[in-house]
Amino acid sequence: MNTSVNGMVVLTGASSGIGLAMTKALLKNGYFVIGISKTSGIETIKSENFKLEKLDLSKLDALPDKLEKIIAEIDVPIRALVHSAGIGKFGSVEQLAVSDMKLVMETNFLSHAIVTKVFLPILKRQQKLADIIFIGSESSISGGRYGSIYCASKFAVRGFAQSLREECAKTSVRVSILNPGAVRTNFFDGLNFEPGSSPDNAINPEDVAKVLLTIIEARPGTVIDEVNLSPQTKVWNRKSS
Repeated sequence: MNTSVNGMVVLTGASSGIGLAMTKALLKNGYFVIGISKTSGIETIKSENFKLEKLDLSKLDALPDKLEKIIAEIDVPIRALVHSAGIGKFGSVEQLAVSDMKLVMETNFLSHAIVTKVFLPILKRQQKLADIIFIGSESSISGGRYGSIYCASKFAVRGFAQSLREECAKTSVRVSILNPGAVRTNFFDGLNFEPGSSPDNAINPEDVAKVLLTIIEARPGTVIDEVNLSPQTKVWNRKSS
């Protein structure tokens, strides 16, 4: 692996949306990125400093062994672990299928907890500055109508990050969470609502990527615990059926 770059970042959900924007920003700023995604390829990224690892994070039982295989091929210190993978299922509680409830909690929370569990020992053993960064949501701060399970998964991530930060306080590992509001990505393609069309109705994924770089490049000894990003004007549109 190329060790001449600023450092290695392992990033989940690298194939689209916020994850793709963060991957591009990291590469542009001299980082080597291992992108974890369940898709087979990311055609828009052509860089010798990018490696794609195909992995479905919702398959929890197989996750530890597959992650250990990825770790076994890493021969340089890991500068950051970024959790960006996620899905959304919305509706009133009685409308949601149990399978959807399970999938959201497993993908949005449990997979992040397992990835962290597997990577944390190596991050500590490095004895070098390393960041664990969770992409949360404004839904981790306040519950919303028809978002009970999605909000629950993001509340869980936020609580996990806060507890993990305390556990890592005396190590070289920093823990941060970044909570964006509506971001204009393909996240809304399969949903019946979306942000308004005005530029100030949604955040751009590149805005989130800029904050990620700020967190990683903060002075050693300083932890950016939590960052909340919101559209200037919140407008939601229901899609025509």
